[in-house]
Amino acid sequence: MSSQRDWRRVYDFWFPVDLSEAPIATHWQMLTWWMRGGANAELHQFEPLVHAAKAGELDHWRDTPLGRLSLIIVLDQFPRGLFAGTPDAYSSDPDTVRIAEEGFGNWHYDALTSPYEKFFYFLPLAHAEGPDHLERMKRIVAVSEQVLEEAPEHLKPVWQFSLSQARANLDIITRFGRFPHRNPVLGRPSTPEELTYLAEGDFVHTRSLPASASSAISAVG
Repeated sequence: MSSQRDWRRVYDFWFPVDLSEAPIATHWQMLTWWMRGGANAELHQFEPLVHAAKAGELDHWRDTPLGRLSLIIVLDQFPRGLFAGTPDAYSSDPDTVRIAEEGFGNWHYDALTSPYEKFFYFLPLAHAEGPDHLERMKRIVAVSEQVLEEAPEHLKPVWQFSLSQARANLDIITRFGRFPHRNPVLGRPSTPEELTYLAEGDFVHTRSLPASASSAISAVG
């Protein structure tokens, strides 16, 4: 198999830093890179992999836990950076949820050792709209609560922020049953309540990290 289609290339790109012993500032830096588009400028190199994954040509990655996680990242994270503002950003969401759910059943999820591996494994359940979206969001909140409880004391601010985001997304899906900010991209009409929400512009995925994060990052330059 060509190294250009090896899941390890994706894994090493997405997890370039060992956070197991890293200070909290490094955790915040990585969260900023992951969740605020820091990786986007480099994603063009992975666009062929995204198309291959959508065509089912990388399904063999599902044979191992880290391979499955890497496939989830290709289908869930990369399109959001590569195709932002277009329907293609969300088009692989249903397949990604199916791949993730399969891994819950065969213990691939349980085999992951890093909380960040598990975080990105779980994200498709939050991202994919659908009739079971509310129940999936409730699962994510429950898992986020457990992660916060088990986190080392010095890292609890990181996972408290993650939990706050999960709860905020649960609120959005409870209210609307979907993400209204996608309506213009997908050509969907918005309800009057959604129009009010869109006018406010307080979208969960664009919320700033807490002030403590900025302070920690600034302290290390």
